[in-house]
Amino acid sequence: MDNLAHTLIAGALSHAGLNRKTRFATLTVIAGANLPDIDIVAWADSTATYLKYHRGITHSLLGVTVIGVLTGLVIYYGGRRRGPSRLGRLANLGWLVACGLIGTFSHLLLDFTNAYGLRPFLPFHGGWYAWDIMFIIDPVLWFLLALGMGLPALLRLISEEVGAGKPAYSKGAIFSLCTTVALWGLRDVAHRRVVTLLDSHTYGREAPRRLGAFPAPANPLAWVGVVETDSAFHVLGLSVLDDDVHTDDVQVFRKPEPTRALEAAAQTRTGKIFLDFARFPWANAREDDGFEVLLRDLRFFSMNSDRLGFVVDVELDAELRVRSEAFHFSLPPRRESAQRPDGDEARDVSPEAEGAAPTMIRR
Repeated sequence: MDNLAHTLIAGALSHAGLNRKTRFATLTVIAGANLPDIDIVAWADSTATYLKYHRGITHSLLGVTVIGVLTGLVIYYGGRRRGPSRLGRLANLGWLVACGLIGTFSHLLLDFTNAYGLRPFLPFHGGWYAWDIMFIIDPVLWFLLALGMGLPALLRLISEEVGAGKPAYSKGAIFSLCTTVALWGLRDVAHRRVVTLLDSHTYGREAPRRLGAFPAPANPLAWVGVVETDSAFHVLGLSVLDDDVHTDDVQVFRKPEPTRALEAAAQTRTGKIFLDFARFPWANAREDDGFEVLLRDLRFFSMNSDRLGFVVDVELDAELRVRSEAFHFSLPPRRESAQRPDGDEARDVSPEAEGAAPTMIRR
């Protein structure tokens, strides 16, 4: 999730009761909830390096435990000379370490809820795990957290003017946490329903081999389904309120035979990093005084935008030597326009439709 959501959740955790246990509790929980994203320093090398290390060891069970303990220790020893707060609270080492751990593990849980996923068992096992129920930036979650944390602050300002007693922040914090859990429960039910709908159909007269359902960025009822069959990937939009899958607007990404150009692109450093990360990888190559190979992860396909998400762009010369390689979180529209084959209402985005060299990548 984004750092605003991590910070608001951390604030709610603290004001739900942790801030009454020790001084610096809120600071420690918020720091712990954001420090796992320290892996952003890898971006200084390249976006491919960032993709390799992002949600890696700092997002593992071992990593967040170490970060949480260190956060509590640093804040305790850095703040113990300040003495008690104006409410008489002293810094308590045990509770500060607990606050640091609660913050870091909350980060792990929130990141697990979205489609990007994480690798919790590093350095022993590098497998990716994801719940797939939340978009990385979720406006509904923001609203619930802001309502629970912001409304008590507004009521306290009003109370000061009228001379009434100030409402506690704890009720708003508990409201935020409870509604967040309720939202996860509703999104999990919706996700299971969408997956069941996707699995109940055949696509191009082929049964699904693998499938996934991923939330849309703005509409909490909208989902993007990705279905892999023997010959293609099928991408479609659907609503949790739908009674059935509408297969009249499916975009079909064909899986042609591999080529040497694709194999060369997959063996580049950027290609290897991407293929370790991608769940539904699809490739497209064009030949023009060499080759340009695009590798995409279809779980980040947008039904409402022509921009390409999570793309590796590899340029090769005629001898398949690498001219350039790069990973992009987002690219403007490219020569990947679709056509509708005769007798088929599904949108076909196959390399053959563009005069491209047929390529496929398997995982």
